[in-house]
Amino acid sequence: MAVSFDLFGTLVAADRPADPAEAVAAALRERGVPVPDDWADAYREVHIDAPEGAEVPLPAHVSAALASRGVDAPGNAARRSVVAAFDPDVETREGAVEAVRAASERGPVAVLSNCAVPQLARTALIRSDLDRDAFDAVVTSAACGWRKPDARAFETCADRLGVSVADLVHVGDDPRTDGGIADCGGEAVLLDDVPLTDFPAWLEGRR
Repeated sequence: MAVSFDLFGTLVAADRPADPAEAVAAALRERGVPVPDDWADAYREVHIDAPEGAEVPLPAHVSAALASRGVDAPGNAARRSVVAAFDPDVETREGAVEAVRAASERGPVAVLSNCAVPQLARTALIRSDLDRDAFDAVVTSAACGWRKPDARAFETCADRLGVSVADLVHVGDDPRTDGGIADCGGEAVLLDDVPLTDFPAWLEGRR
């Protein structure tokens, strides 16, 4: 059995900017990028026509939003601004360390996170109390290109762990996204049904 865990809201709690558009704007200004007067509108608009289920990495969205207003962000200024704007304080959720440890004793373990911000998932793991060596893969929507509940997100994770989706148990807090694994043959464990503190015992019952 392989196990994947959702990250934000499941293994960790991480703060996010109260106003993401303004946080990104402030980071852009710090890097010398002129911010359009109607930036809040530009940030909310769709600028990249992505297929259903696909993830648009936030730096690509920010670059496209700036370009829609005739502003060029030189080099990797958009990426650096996004990373700076979403630099979180992280709290490890109760039972997370034990849940991951129990899963790693049964087979390969991954993080599978809907996260459009580069580096954010790995930064959150570094700042948490979780043992990073317990994870055989960290799969984010920004990196793999697909957001849960799209089957391709779960398939990518399973492939990284060397198993089929049918042999993957996914643990998460959101029935809409994390529960999507059931539609492609895997098993969902939702925190409303099995809290993290109970997950080791749930695994033990599967022996």
